[in-house]
Formats: sequence, C-alpha cells, structure tokens
Amino acid sequence: AVDLGSNSFHMVVARVVDDTHFHILDRLRERVALAAGLDEQLRLGEKAQARAVACLERFGQRLRELPLDRVRAVGTSALRQAGNARDFLPAAQAALGHPIEIIAGSEEARLIYLGVSHSLADDSGRRLVVDIGGGSTECVLGEHFEPIRTDSLNMGCVVYSLRFFADGKVRGEDFKRAEIAARLKLEPIERRYIEGGWDSCVGSSGTILAIDALMRQHGWSDRGITLAGLRQLKKALIAAGSTAKIAAIPGVQADRAGVLPGGVAILLSVFESFGIEQMETTGGSMREGLLYDLLGRIRHEDARDQTIRQFCSRYHVDMGQAARVERLALHCLGQVASAWGLDPVVGRQLLTWAARLHEIGLSIAYSGYHRHGAYLVANSEMPGFSRADQDLLATLVLGQRKKLTREIFAALPPTAAELALRLCVLLRLAVRLARSRSPRPLPPFSIGARKSTLELSFPADWIEGHPLTHADLVEEASKIQGVGFELKVR
Repeated sequence: AVDLGSNSFHMVVARVVDDTHFHILDRLRERVALAAGLDEQLRLGEKAQARAVACLERFGQRLRELPLDRVRAVGTSALRQAGNARDFLPAAQAALGHPIEIIAGSEEARLIYLGVSHSLADDSGRRLVVDIGGGSTECVLGEHFEPIRTDSLNMGCVVYSLRFFADGKVRGEDFKRAEIAARLKLEPIERRYIEGGWDSCVGSSGTILAIDALMRQHGWSDRGITLAGLRQLKKALIAAGSTAKIAAIPGVQADRAGVLPGGVAILLSVFESFGIEQMETTGGSMREGLLYDLLGRIRHEDARDQTIRQFCSRYHVDMGQAARVERLALHCLGQVASAWGLDPVVGRQLLTWAARLHEIGLSIAYSGYHRHGAYLVANSEMPGFSRADQDLLATLVLGQRKKLTREIFAALPPTAAELALRLCVLLRLAVRLARSRSPRPLPPFSIGARKSTLELSFPADWIEGHPLTHADLVEEASKIQGVGFELKVR
C-alpha cells in the first residue's frame, strides 16, 4: 500500500498469511509536504514535484517486482486539489513503477475506517472515527467493518498551519481564527453525527497519534485524548509562542512542530462540535485499509463489485438484460483482446461493470438514458472506485449508443482514452446484439480483429433470417466508422 498524503508519503509491505490476515514486512515514511507545495492557483510547484518523485523512486525500489494487482497507490487531498495533477502523474507513476489513483474524499474516509476497524476488537457498538491528515479531515460513523456515514472536509494540519500560523508565530488570536474556520467546516455535518450517536470514539494517523503521545508524556491525560487535555496542549503551544520553540517541547518531533498548531486547532473544534469528551487512538489507518481492500480483491470480495450491485438495486436494473449484454461483451473481448493488445483482466472488469450499469439511466428517462447513466456514474459516491476509474466507466456508459465521437474520450488521459474507445466499441456491439432482450441465446459467432477492423461471422443464413439485427449492425458500422473503426458482418 502506498499513500501519497498531503504531508507525508507512506509505504507498507505485507505478506498474506491465511487469506484473512497479513503480517507487516516493511514500512517507509517520508515527509514530502505536498500540500505546502501548492501555489495560489492550486498548482504543484516544481520543488514539491521533485521531492515527490524522488520519494517514489525510493519506494519503487521495493515495489517494482510486485505484480500490479498486489499494489494499490493512492493520492489524497493535495492531489485532489492540484490543477496540474494529471501532468504530474506520469512521472510519479514511472518512479513508483505502479499506477497511482487519485481518490475522492469519501473513498479516503472508507479506507480509513477499514484500516481502523480491523485494528480494533470487532464489538457490536457504533464507532466515530476521526482522521486529521495534511490536507483533509475525515469523519466516519460505522459499525463492525462497515461505514454508515463518511465525510471528508477540506481542512488539514498542513493547510491550517500555513493559513493561520504562516509566520511561524503561535498566538491566541490565531488559534481562535483557526478554530472558528474549522467549526464552520464542521457545522453542516455536526447535527447528523450527533443524532447518529456512537458508543466509542477513535482517532487515527500522525497528527492524532502525536497529540495522544504528548498528552501521556506530559500527564495531561492517561486515557487517550480528552477535551481538558487538548485545552492544556493549546495553552502550551501558545505559551511557546512559535513553531521553533514548539519543537523544543519534550515529545514533539522536529518534523511535526510546524504543523502541530493547525492539527490541534482542528481536533479541538471536532471535540467541541461533536461534544466529544474522550478519544482513543489506534495505529490502524488508511494504509492498513488499502491492504485490507487489496486482500478483499484477492479473495474476490472487491468493494467495487458490491458498489455495482448496490447501484443495480438502487436504479432497478433489468439484471437479465444486463447479464446478456455482459456475456456478449466478454465473448467479444475474449476473441479480440490479443489482436488489440488489451489486458484481459482490466478489460473484463470494466466491461462487466459497464454492462451491468449501462441501463441505470432508464430510471430517469428513456430519452438520453446513456447520458443520464453517465452522469450518475460520474457524480455519485462509488466506494472502492478511484476518480479515474469512475471517469472511465462513465465514458463507457455514455458511449454505448447514439453518435460516437472521439470528443467523448477527450477528457481521459491518452492511454485510458484508447482503452475506453476499444472497450466502448465492444460494449456497443453487445448492446446491439442483445437489443431484442430475448432470453434465447444467439447462435455461435466469431469476431476477428485487426488494428481498426472488426469482422463478425454468423452461421449461414442466420443474418438473412434476422433482418432487424442486420439493420442494427449496418447502422453500427456507420457510427463506429466516425472514430476510425470498420465493421464487417458475414
């Protein structure tokens, strides 16, 4: 698991021991200060990019030999905000030797809860989990291993320290401004969390663990983090007067001193907004959540499959028709993957998901249902999916019918756009071939492929006996010709 955080980059390597647990083999952490490298236009500066790439090259030395499906690398708040993140990713991925996903805040919160819940006893109570990162703060209500509510707020220890303590001075009025700003961020979700209730409160990740350690060392609390202890810590930081002097406080790590005031202000605001008196801490975090998520994929318990099932239920998908389209699309993929140089595993996943979701837009209206479906996929929270995967899946749903142009794929990175185009052609053929919605299977047919040519071959006289299907395929041939593909039917 690789976490490209807004303050630090983390890498955790683990070995699966019994299909349900793993042993940690190695951990690496480097402070990259990515959020501090964002300029006023929210673009990553060259120095921040260079620090990040250098760190990922070191991580890559440990990870290059691992199969692609055993590594998940994610970028969080700073990369979500960076306007030039797409320009940065190719160099970052080349350095790491693996793909990097930029995940939504809701996915970050889900992974945090997954890591935290696996680090605690699986009791029957409801938990409130809080994680303060460099650029964002995640709040989650959950039970057992399942989150019930997730929220990601655009406030973190790096961002707030730069915003309210930029000159290195720590004054009472600066703390007050930081706390008010945090309370304003929390206000829209405050009531729903309080009404939801929880039996225990747990904090995770660097800022909260550092605060917990300081509380214990200075005798401000002997039972985790408390509101009274936080107020004492705040007084100590203000008494120090500057981040340089905070670094001299016993127990404060040198690389944590500059971001501690922002983190304490946020945590105090969380305690006061939600009425928290005491918070336990755990070493489980998003990195462990990434590992458990990968473990689920290895065991065929992929969170993304569960998300697709929930979408199908929510939007009343005709599962019989979805299954017909899926079978036909995968049949086509199996015959052309080699000729087109497609990764059969990735292609199979994407086509399966797209086939199951291709009609969700019908729940809104028949007219333009491909556009409605694409909007739902692109703009809904989809646990387990990265932003890039969601965009690619939405493009497939959009391109399944009507006019097909290369503009549909223009927003995707070039490699993803080419993959999406070819998968979209196969999905369109499957949709056409299943248009009758008949449960009777089609006769055996073959599909051959060259670089930009497809040739469909049916048994003798079958096409003549099915003029509507033939007309559909002739029309489809004219549509995909516009994007450089030729379709022949025999």
